[in-house]
Amino acid sequence: MDENPEILSFVKALASADRLRIVGVLVRGKASQSEIAEQLHLPTRDVFNHLAFLVEVGIAHEEDGLYDLNEKAVESFARGQFKGKRPSFEAKEEKPEDVRKVLKNYLNADGTLKQIPPQGNKLLIILSFIVDAFAYDTDYTEKEVNTILRRFHVDTAALRRYLVDNGLMARESDGSRYWRIRRDAE
Repeated sequence: MDENPEILSFVKALASADRLRIVGVLVRGKASQSEIAEQLHLPTRDVFNHLAFLVEVGIAHEEDGLYDLNEKAVESFARGQFKGKRPSFEAKEEKPEDVRKVLKNYLNADGTLKQIPPQGNKLLIILSFIVDAFAYDTDYTEKEVNTILRRFHVDTAALRRYLVDNGLMARESDGSRYWRIRRDAE
């Protein structure tokens, strides 16, 4: 059941508010047990127990009565825990490789935009992905368009403008009605 006892111990070590406060002191530099107890207004015995646990887990080490944060161990635990686990957007295989690459680079795993690409081919690829959220032969109010676009990015005005300027959607001059434009290739 316990696949990685080191990570479990690491998490347990940082699950205590007092141990986190001790780590905060050690981040600033080496300190003795009594200095830590004084800075944090904790009983010396509690600090001793917390430090012993931090040393046992490998988060801190002690030398000549001074405790120091083992930054390499903390970094190693963190990297090991999250290594290869950042989800990313995976485009469908039927799309060309260059399109899949742009979508993967600009979209989060949930399909939201990390950022709106600058003008050019990358922007057109992203806009083509977004416009698929709109049905043909349907009229949308500006509010409805914003609601759909907000699923992708908070800057709905920019996305609306880019969709219209790039011929993927059209609108009435007063902005009262929007609709998706059929393209020859579709």
